[in-house]
Parts: sequence; C-alpha cells; structure tokens
Amino acid sequence: MHELSLAQNIVDTIQHYVPQLDWEHVTAVRLKVGACSGIMADSLEFSFQVITAHTPLRTAKLEIETVPFRIQCLKCSNVNESDIGDRTCTTCGTKDTKIISGTDLHITEIEVEESKVQQP
Repeated sequence: MHELSLAQNIVDTIQHYVPQLDWEHVTAVRLKVGACSGIMADSLEFSFQVITAHTPLRTAKLEIETVPFRIQCLKCSNVNESDIGDRTCTTCGTKDTKIISGTDLHITEIEVEESKVQQP
C-alpha cells in the first residue's frame, strides 16, 4: 500500500511549508492525481486520516482532482485521452507518442484558515 507513504509525504510537505503554529488551521490540501498514476484515491484519503488522526492536522481534508491520461503523437501531433493508459494514437495508429498528463501526483494548494485568536 504505497498510499500510506504518499500520505506521509503529503503531511511532511504541509509541515515544511506551513508554520507549525498554523498546522491546526490547515483545512484542505488540494491534489491533482493522474488517472493512470496507480494511486487509489480512497486509500490515500484513508491513509491521510489515519496519519493525521491525533495531530494538529486532524481536521484537514484531502480534495482530489483526477487528471485524465493524455498522450501526444510525435508523428501527427494529435492529442488523445484514455482511461486505461493506451499509448496508441487514435488518428494515425502509431505508438510513437509521449505522455503529457495523467501519471503523476501534485499538491496544488494547502488551504489555511485565518487564526481566530483574539488579541488582548
């Protein structure tokens, strides 16, 4: 279950970019996950909840956007989209293509609500 290590990497990234005093104010972490990345969104969300359960990040939620698998043909320049990761150009039939999206994971945003601490 590599989702557990990915969830830990997400927590580590939050802790790197958000000051410690604001960890409890992190409300959402937005991700883009490729359709053919091999990442199971439900498992990633569950793993994130387990890792953050007894931490200041316990109220943070993962918001996952699925990015479709797309290729571009190196012969005819056509762009194709596939749910199964097929690298064959639908226009000319070649497999001489490059992947342009759908295989990776990106944290796009960490949302932190403003602190509601009242000043004396």
